[in-house]
Order: sequence, then C-alpha cells, then structure tokens
Amino acid sequence: MRTGEPLPALGDVLAALGTGVWHWDTASGLVAVDAVAARLLGLPSEEATLTEAQVRARLHPVDWNEITGIVQLAVAEGTLAEVRIRIMDDQNQVVRVVRSRSKPSFDTERKSYVLTGTLQEVTEPAPGTPAARSAVTGDWRRSREAFLLDAGRALAEARSTQEVLRVAANLSMPGFTPDGLAVFGVEGDRLTIIGHHGHEPGADSPFYMPLDTDYPAAEVVRTGRAVYLSSPEQYRSRYPLTWPLAQRFGRQSWAFLPLTASGRTMGAWLAAFTYPVAFTPDERSVLTTVARMLAQALSRAGTAESEKALTEGLQRSMMPKLGPGIPGMDVTARYVPTGGGLQVGGDWYDVIPLPGGTSRTTSGGGRFALVIGDVQGHDVRAAGLMGQLRIALRAYASEGHRPDAVLARASRFLHGIGEDPTEMRFATCLYAEVDPGAGVLEVARAGHPDPVIRMADATVLTRPTAGGLPLGIDPDADYPTTRLVLEPGETLLICTDGLIETGGHDLDTGWQRLREILEQHRGTQEELADALVQAVHGPSSHHTTGPLADRREDDIALLLLTRQGDACGCGADETVPPPVRRTVLTVAQAEPERVGIARQQLRELLHDWPSDDQVDSAVLLLSEMLTNVLVHTDADALLLAEITDGGDGRRIRVEVTDTADDLPHPRRPGELASSGRGLLLIELLAHSWGVAPRGRGKSIWFELYERKDADGSG
Repeated sequence: MRTGEPLPALGDVLAALGTGVWHWDTASGLVAVDAVAARLLGLPSEEATLTEAQVRARLHPVDWNEITGIVQLAVAEGTLAEVRIRIMDDQNQVVRVVRSRSKPSFDTERKSYVLTGTLQEVTEPAPGTPAARSAVTGDWRRSREAFLLDAGRALAEARSTQEVLRVAANLSMPGFTPDGLAVFGVEGDRLTIIGHHGHEPGADSPFYMPLDTDYPAAEVVRTGRAVYLSSPEQYRSRYPLTWPLAQRFGRQSWAFLPLTASGRTMGAWLAAFTYPVAFTPDERSVLTTVARMLAQALSRAGTAESEKALTEGLQRSMMPKLGPGIPGMDVTARYVPTGGGLQVGGDWYDVIPLPGGTSRTTSGGGRFALVIGDVQGHDVRAAGLMGQLRIALRAYASEGHRPDAVLARASRFLHGIGEDPTEMRFATCLYAEVDPGAGVLEVARAGHPDPVIRMADATVLTRPTAGGLPLGIDPDADYPTTRLVLEPGETLLICTDGLIETGGHDLDTGWQRLREILEQHRGTQEELADALVQAVHGPSSHHTTGPLADRREDDIALLLLTRQGDACGCGADETVPPPVRRTVLTVAQAEPERVGIARQQLRELLHDWPSDDQVDSAVLLLSEMLTNVLVHTDADALLLAEITDGGDGRRIRVEVTDTADDLPHPRRPGELASSGRGLLLIELLAHSWGVAPRGRGKSIWFELYERKDADGSG
C-alpha cells in the first residue's frame, strides 16, 4: 500500500485475517453473521440472518450452555466475553475450534442481551502428535469441569465454617492456584475476616475495617461486583491508601469476588497469587463459580451453627441442673434431642424441691418431686410448649399441691393455651413426689409409660401405677396417685417413650431390651444411664445433656433415682447378704384386670427361679387367691410377695390380704362345680400355707421352697 492511499474497509481487513463478525439480539432471537463467520460455522460463505436454533445446531452442546454464563459474567463485570467454541458437522463431529470475543450489553427495558463480536479459528495440533497428546492431557475444559465437580462436592460436604475454610484453602485450581486466601464477612457496617490461609499470624487485624474504606474487599461488599488486580502497580494506583496493607505479603495478583447467597452479598473472597495472573474470562469464570459455591457452603454452615447455638441455648435453659446431692438419694438424668432441624423437641425432665412443713410421709421434710414428660411433636412449637408446661408444673409443685392436683392443674393449663383447636397439643407426664428418708414415692401419671424398679439384686420389675389421660385433652381429667416404696439399693427408672420404642420396637419389645441392660449392668449409676442411651443410639458424644447422634427417631429423656444402701445392685460383693426381693400391689374390686398385672409381677419377681413348674404353680395359686377376694367379698386385695434366703435355699412367700372378716375354709366341690378348689390347690401345690385373721380382715398365704436340681425333685 502506497503512502497516501485510503485504508481498506474494516470488513476487508477482518476478512483478510480470517475473522468473522456477528451480531446477536436475544430479544428477537436472531443472529446476523457475515460471510467469514458463516463459513466458520460450517455454513455457505455468505451473509445470513440465523435463528438461535440454527446457530445452536452448529455448536457443541456444552459450549452453548457455557456461552450464557460467560455473557452474564461479562455484563456483571463490564468486561469482554471471550469463549472457545467447538463447531460440529452434520454427523456431530468436531470440525474446528473458534474463539469468540464480544462486548455484551443488557437492555433493562426488554430484559435481553445485545452482543456484537468477532469469530476466529483457533489452530489445534494435528492428531497423534506430541502437541496433541499434551493438549488432550491438559485440556482446560476437562480440567476445569473436573475441578469444579470436586470443589462442589467437597464444599457441599463441609458442615462447619472451619471445614468450609479448610476446603477452600486446599482447592487446586487448573493452571492458576492461589497461595493466599481470605474470607471476609460483614458485621453491621464493618468488614471482618472469617478465616484466612497463607498469611502470617496476626494477619486478621488489617481486615477489620469500616465498609466505606478504600479497600478492594470493602468495595466488593458495597457494590456486589468483583475486583481483579493483575499487578502491584494496578493495586497501588486504584487503592493507594490500603496498598501498604497488601504490599508486605509480596503477592503479584489479586482477585476479590463477592460471596452472594439468596441475592444478598454476605462477604467477599480473596484469592492472592505470587505470580502475575491476567484473569482471562476463563479464569474469571472459574473464580466466580468457586465464589458462588463457597458462598452457598458458608451460608449453610452458618445456618447450621446458628441452629446448633440456639439448640444448646434452649437445652441449657430448659434442662435443669440437678444441683447438690439429695441426702440418701442419687439422681442421674439424660436428655437426647431428635435429629434434624434445631435438634430440640418436647421431651423434658425436672427435679423440683418441695416446700417444707408437715410431710405427708413418715420422715418429715426434705421432699422433692421428679417430673418427666413429652409434649406432642419434635419442633420449635413443641419445645416452646414444653418450656411453658415445665414452668407451670414447677409453680404448682412449689405451692405444695399433691401429685394428682399438680397434674390436674397442668392439664387445664395446657388445654387453655391453644386458641386454634387444630393446633392444640397434648403431653404425657409422670410426676412423683419423693420422701428421701422413707423411700416413699407418690406417683401420678398422665398417659406416660409406667416406672421401672431395679432391685438391689438386679431384678427388674415394671411398677404398674394408676393413671389418667394425657395433659391437655380433658381439662377436668382426674389423676389418681399410687404409692411406691423404694428399698435401700433399689433404682427407679422413668423415661419417655423415645427410649423404649426407637429402632422399630413397641412397648413390649422395647422394655425387654431395656430390662436386659438393667439386669446385666455392673457399674455406677452414671454408667448405667449412658448404657441405656447407647443401646438405642450408639456411642456417647458428650456427657452434659446426654449422648448425641446424627439420626434420631424420637427425643429421649430419662431419670434414674437410687435409694442409697449397703447393697449396690451390681452383684459384685458376695459378702453382702442377699437382699429381700419384694413386690406389693393393690387389686381393687373395680379393677379386676389388675389380676393379670399381679401375675406378671410375680413372674418378673421369679425371673431366675430354677423350676418353671414352681413358677407356674405360684402364679396359679396367686390367681386363685386374688379371684377369691374379688368374687366372695366386697373388699380390695393387697398382694405382698417376697423372696428370702431360708438358710438351705431361697423361699417365695405370697400373701393376699383383704378387709373382709369371713375366713376361707376347704370345701369338697363336685365334679361339675365351678368354684371351691382354691384351698385344695394351695394344699396340693404349696410347701406350707395358712390363713391368719387380722385386726380388720384376714390374710391367706403360701410358701414355696426353691428346688435346685434339674428334675425338681428336692
């Protein structure tokens, strides 16, 4: 070209360089291409206006999806959109690779993008050559996709802020791994640092500053847009006031990206490099994707940690401290919340000191109450109702009411809380007033599982108690009381149904599982409490409010109360004389079903008796004696059964007392008679028996002596 001649047209220059021009308006969905761009797309070399579908058919599907992300990133950062695209033929084979550069803009009125750019072929190494093998090995697309998959998986599995920071520090980005990282957060109008990696100790302090400071991370939080600084000169010219803070770390390039979750900028992420980085669109795309995943992971971790802190606060406020020891008694408690959500629910326990004054039991003052309950549900509302109900129970108990009155008032209280009938909830509860000196417990029960007694010799008995409806169902419900006596060395267990029924068990099989633990345990009461929970939920993770595990079927609360005595219940000291094993039960005229309970109590008492025939005989005779009282008198029956050491072996004595004055006498019933055989059976099966008049009423008793030989003959 001679000096003074006019310059060629721009289109001619681009065509000579093998560069095509294209224009894309996403509102109309049309793409205009010149002849060179059409040829590069595999179309005839002539200008054309194509639909998006026609263009998309010529591109690799992965690359088409990538274009959208690159365009959005370029608009957000105000930069060029650069992307490499694989062109496909009609047989879906790659025929060439082109590089597209464009300057996109966003039309806010039409909510669409407008792009004008260039298209130029990228020379790829010939297949089979060393350069080609190297290109395949270091394929940036494959490396980036594999890196993002690994990073996303690792960040998704991180459960705490510290785990997220550790994952971020160990990220190895394809081709440009930073050696310094920092994560910034926002507290009010100040920028704080959540964590960092690759900085010297004490590097946190420079990052604690007002948000209006001329510092890249502060600008990112204010604007929500990334800041890329490719050289120290660029950093110094843009942020001269804060450049000395970064200068001492000796880095050459910096990327500050917003951490955005749910449309809110929650902080910033710094990636610093010891070598110059150009921050190409591909590199910016990787950094932006990592920042988004990092923000989501930090948001999840922060939510989980907030829930954990709230849970621990609720547990500390709702679960009472057992306080100083109770004279003559040992009390141990555990609370295990269900999994998921806040890990707090409606189960609770309480130990309430009762007011002094005249005691209703035999030993005077020092009384206290044990309370355990379960509000329906495992959510925050259940926890809130539990807190209110617990306070109400403490108030009624502190006023000095009897157990039945405490539960009756609590039921009216819970029934009156919910204004919407569809949101009303009920609660089960067991309330026991304890006289520690006499070992007497007065128990009232509202739909709750019965208590269990572990005797001094490790025999376990379920103690049936009278009960009423769960609290909150009927404001006028009655809650009768049952008196139990805890002998020295015996342990009372009360718990919520989560301890019993978890793991697919019902009440029967669940109690059997707990019974085996109670009978076989040799150790302290604290160890027994842990053993009961571990049997349901695995190893303990802490010992403040009980073991925790990741998965729970139901909340658990349990209380163990032991009356101190010479016998420890562990069976380890053979020099201590065998304790008396005893059970007492009342069978009222209006409760004939308790005859079956009495039979079960006797079988549990004789759980280790060597002769099954004798056990069956004892149960049969007891049934006859109780039925005789219910059929032939108007009185209630009182059962007393105890096992003692007779010197040459154990013996079981069963006594039934009633208030009727008529003494039973043997009869000779005919073959067709339906009654009259009770005393004949006692005479036939018992080793000894008798009838004794009382001041009011009478008692009938029998004894069986233990047979130790296998055939039951002696």
